Amino acid sequence: MTLRAAIYARVSTDEQAVEGYSLEAQKDLLESYCIAEGWDISAVYEDDGYSGRNIKRPAYRKMMSEMDLWDVIVVIKMDRIHRNSRNFMNMMEALESNKKMFVSSSEALDTTNALGRFVVDMIQRLAQLESEQIGERTYIGMREKAETLETSNATKKTMGFNPPFGYRLENGALTIDDAEFPVACSIFSMYSSGMTIDQICYQLNRDATLTRRGNPWNKYNLRNILHNPVYAGYMRWEELLIKHDAKIVLTPEEYNDIQLKMASKVRDPRKRNPILLSTLDE
Repeated sequence: MTLRAAIYARVSTDEQAVEGYSLEAQKDLLESYCIAEGWDISAVYEDDGYSGRNIKRPAYRKMMSEMDLWDVIVVIKMDRIHRNSRNFMNMMEALESNKKMFVSSSEALDTTNALGRFVVDMIQRLAQLESEQIGERTYIGMREKAETLETSNATKKTMGFNPPFGYRLENGALTIDDAEFPVACSIFSMYSSGMTIDQICYQLNRDATLTRRGNPWNKYNLRNILHNPVYAGYMRWEELLIKHDAKIVLTPEEYNDIQLKMASKVRDPRKRNPILLSTLDE
């Protein structure tokens, strides 16, 4: 069966003046390659002035949406279609699932034969290895930062987290939100006084006091507040608790009393496992 080829050519703005990278030169070489292989040229796609580091390219997107028109993508070099290994892997997965092929005419990347499929598979595996190693290094770095954050002299002691209701970030440092903080204080005060979570929700909603996103309060977002150690002076990163310097709603002892009170209302004893701040001082 004669294959239908989709020729793809790309130059970025920075590459316009580089000899051998012009769109016309790429198209001429690829047309000759397809003729030599005995393939029909189904369509030619050109991205003029677009980076290969993302997929925000009109011709590339059009080509991928028109898979029914072709059997194989043909490029001069792999970096013409992608300069990002993750995007290349995603493209290859899409091609494989649609029984399409990929050829780089100047490299050993030709999935129409066994050797080319092997080489592409190795490239994908190496890209996956690189991605996993980056993830591992990032995790180790964040873990080390979290473990030393409390004793660090840096002003930004937040690990890049989203501040809960009542707090905000100012120049990377945690501080109170003047409008929300009194509401957070009221929530803890009402629960400590004996009000149930449903009663607190009813009170807040009746007073037209909404969440940060402008939604009514419910038992789920209220429980998240009552369980958050930020209000007692500690941020949580995985199992680590890191002391912060922002104003607090209640003391760790008061926070622990609330955690025990909430746990006592859980019907299943196996799920009564409150995380108490007192363990930091043991």
